[in-house]
Amino acid sequence: MIEVSVLCFWDSLPKIDLVRIIVELLFINERSFFYICIHMRVRDEHKEALVREKAIEMIVNEGFDGMSMQKLAKAADVSPATIYLYFKNREDMLNQLYLETEKRFYESSLKGFDPERMSFEEGLWHQWKTRFKNITDDPKGFRFMEQFKHSPLINRSSMYGSQFKEAMSKFVQNAIKRKELIEIPRETYWALAYGPFYTLVKFHLDQKAFAGTDFKLTDHKLKQAFQQVLKSLKP
Repeated sequence: MIEVSVLCFWDSLPKIDLVRIIVELLFINERSFFYICIHMRVRDEHKEALVREKAIEMIVNEGFDGMSMQKLAKAADVSPATIYLYFKNREDMLNQLYLETEKRFYESSLKGFDPERMSFEEGLWHQWKTRFKNITDDPKGFRFMEQFKHSPLINRSSMYGSQFKEAMSKFVQNAIKRKELIEIPRETYWALAYGPFYTLVKFHLDQKAFAGTDFKLTDHKLKQAFQQVLKSLKP
């Protein structure tokens, strides 16, 4: 029982701590040892989540060049060695954080979205509403993605990105076939369909619009902008 239990948290502990725990637990019964093993796993997962959260926060506020493993360790209240249990280096950390955030945003955007059956108006409005909720729920994650979406440091082999793009492409193609959408170049479509949305969202996050005026994106303003976008895209 002791050998099996040790394996369950081998990857999450420095070897010196692992040896110390094994020695100290040799005389503890199996039930107590199993409880401590599970407890250690929970604590480690919480620590890793905190490290990832602080890393995104630091990169958004200070930029990737302004972040070091030492500064991150201090912000997360862990040792620098602990961070290397989760990431090989800074570039690996950046890719893991980006792909994890991208996956979360893409999965949320596709939840309840049917590119085959939804009309163009229904599907596009679903995307606007869902994306707005995702962004307001995780504004730091959104700013992080915006900062690195064109960066050569990011490995773009994500299966989630491919699934998302395939669903969006299928949605547009079906809308064109049903004559609900004009046929225009992809770049022009995106600029008209989502350009106004992301402009308003950035105003909302900054709480400022042009000339420094206060701004809040309400449901009414979002719907009003959406209706104007529809007019520009319908045949």
